[in-house]
Amino acid sequence: MTTISIAGSTGSIGTQTLEVVAAEPDRFEVVAIGAGSSVEALIEQANAIRPRVVAIADDSRAAELEAGVPAGTEVIAGADALAAISGTADVCVNGVVGFAGLPVTLGALHAGRRLALANKESLIAAGPVVREARRTPGADLVPVDSEHCAVHMCLRANENRARVAEVVLTASGGPFRGRTRVELADVTVDDALAHPTWSMGPKITVDSSTLMNKGLEVIEAHELFADEFGVDFDDIDVVVHPQSVVHSMVTFSDGATIAQLSMPDMRLPIGYALAHPDRIATPFGPIDWTSLARLDFEPPDREAFPCLDLAYRAGRAGGSAPATLNAANEVAVQAFLDGRIRWIDIPDVLSAVLDRHDGGNASTLDDVLGADADARRLATRLVEERFTR
Repeated sequence: MTTISIAGSTGSIGTQTLEVVAAEPDRFEVVAIGAGSSVEALIEQANAIRPRVVAIADDSRAAELEAGVPAGTEVIAGADALAAISGTADVCVNGVVGFAGLPVTLGALHAGRRLALANKESLIAAGPVVREARRTPGADLVPVDSEHCAVHMCLRANENRARVAEVVLTASGGPFRGRTRVELADVTVDDALAHPTWSMGPKITVDSSTLMNKGLEVIEAHELFADEFGVDFDDIDVVVHPQSVVHSMVTFSDGATIAQLSMPDMRLPIGYALAHPDRIATPFGPIDWTSLARLDFEPPDREAFPCLDLAYRAGRAGGSAPATLNAANEVAVQAFLDGRIRWIDIPDVLSAVLDRHDGGNASTLDDVLGADADARRLATRLVEERFTR
């Protein structure tokens, strides 16, 4: 029996992880769950699956949580609560949104556990720090993002790093595929949240609409596969694939390209991460080949979606530049969701923040936290002074 802890259990990744576990109850057991402040949902989950530990980051709601969970369930609360459950099981699923997921990532790896990582921001912002934590004996990182999970599968077809020529990440194109920058000037929050393929939280859905999500995934792919397979930024490409059936591809030195295909269903990469190096027995996202009419691919429109190149710029700069970009993006996206800036202002905020990046390194956690805080302050000031409508 493989034990599972889920940080961010009430979100999209967390709830789908519970569905995977429910499909194979003789194989997996959830022993710890946690969320930021969603007490009602945590109580409902705790009574349904009866974990040993329930964690909540908002300690002001601890008493309410304790009153609602089954008798004998341990409740832990506070800023470190989610990180505390990260090392309590064989596998930790990190479904926390944004930079806040970094302590969970580091907690699981430092504990020598397998990390099923859906929180790309912690890896992007703190790449060198996470890289060091991955060297902990027993630690393993299996990506849950559908694209990187696909690359992970494809690379296992030939693990000779000298034979990897290119990694190709696919992008759905989001809700604005085909629109020009002029046509995007007046899009609304509702427009940006209407993703044509995936059901995700608001932050990642907006990132998908700007292609920042794909840009962050480029940095993530470099962090995941550079050391083992020699994948540099020049070896990572992005193509728009609106059907979201081909989740990513790897081209090898002999010209062969291996791709991972399935219908869009996040439970497949979640199950892969939980069972690795095996696979689960329950199919999620199988393809009906008699009804799959076409697969289309096209280059991304980098003029209409400049966030993609901003991510390449930050990734190539290295050091604390990815942390700076990630922090500025979180501020800008929230400002857009709050109605304070336009959608087309998001890349302008990010570019202005990157222009002021001091070239600092990110070799320690303090370096990362400092770069994150500085970028948030600068982005907040820029939003207020230059972009607020």
